[in-house]
Amino acid sequence: MPSPPPRSPHEAPKPKSGRRETWIRRLADSHKDHPDREVVAGHHNVNHVVPLSWTLALLLRTMPFRARVKCRMPRETVEVVPRIWPSEAELLKVVSRHLAEVPRCLRDFGDWSLHSYRAGRALSEAQPEGPVGEAMMRSFAGFFARTASVPGEELPVRPAGWPESPRTQEFLDWLIGFTEERVHRPHRWRFHDLFTAVGIRPGVMAAFRDDPARPRLTPRPFCLLHTDVHRANVVVGRKRVAVIDWELAMYGDPLHDLATHLVRMEYDKDERTRMKELWAEAMVRAGHRDMTVGLATDLPVYLDFEYAQSVFPDVMRAALDLTALPGDPDAGAYAFAAARVCRAVRRAAEPLKLAEVPDERRAERALWGWVHGAVGRVPSFRTTTPRGPPAPRSGPHTPGR
Repeated sequence: MPSPPPRSPHEAPKPKSGRRETWIRRLADSHKDHPDREVVAGHHNVNHVVPLSWTLALLLRTMPFRARVKCRMPRETVEVVPRIWPSEAELLKVVSRHLAEVPRCLRDFGDWSLHSYRAGRALSEAQPEGPVGEAMMRSFAGFFARTASVPGEELPVRPAGWPESPRTQEFLDWLIGFTEERVHRPHRWRFHDLFTAVGIRPGVMAAFRDDPARPRLTPRPFCLLHTDVHRANVVVGRKRVAVIDWELAMYGDPLHDLATHLVRMEYDKDERTRMKELWAEAMVRAGHRDMTVGLATDLPVYLDFEYAQSVFPDVMRAALDLTALPGDPDAGAYAFAAARVCRAVRRAAEPLKLAEVPDERRAERALWGWVHGAVGRVPSFRTTTPRGPPAPRSGPHTPGR
């Protein structure tokens, strides 16, 4: 399969040169460390939201009045999702021409980038869970249709060997291959005992790919995909909704974009059904009827894949978050991590044909064993004595948020 470019530090075009660009970089660096910065961190980037000065605004030829900008710095993370375009800035040049609400990249300095800032509240803050309503779902449907309309020939060059439209089965096979070859297998050495303890066998993704009961996908035209439209990546303003954070965008089967959205939004059954209807209607209105062919048979395949591939990053992140805590994690931290692990394994159980789903007590003990094992947190220079595995609890337990 074609190998995605490295994620971080991202490969940017050759920086602009000249006295003006030197001043832009110096002023941008001072903005990045502004004392009144608002820090917004995600899985892939840390963002500093700061006021835009008149001087930098004039040099960038943008409007400074009451404006803020976003200083966007990539994080070193475990690779768990594909990134086929190493420079988000290059993609945003295209996307922002066709979707005016998408924030622009004002400058890409290579090690970090400066973006315009979309004012509003993240949907994850305004509506962290539960139904989002008809109007919001219509906005999402319209977004997907407009994204599908971005001309493919304007997008950055795709990796050599990338699946060609309309070869949807090759596209899905590439996604499965990435999950196995770039996520599961490279990290199995470190997480093997944890994966095994919670029931994730070494060959589960190969078995998923080769399952004879799974239908082959219907050919469909490819288009630009965001692949990560969930509540934290949606900014709700007074006049419109904007979808931000395009670093994981790719070119492929539009049903993959719909599937990741349906899963990550946590819709209830009624809203999930309605969102599928609105998506199909919006795509047809935008002239993309051919992209909806096979919706009924192929969308369940992508939903299964999303649940299957998510189990690896979800389990790894739950474990790694424990090692990032200062000191030894307490019982509450283990319980919360165990709930995350159990939920991920439970959702992947049917697609991956897992024999059993661990309960939270078993997951807690597996996590404790991993944290205090040879490949979890190294206990060098530890001044406290590690506790034993979490004791069995009685009665139901609801982890904190």
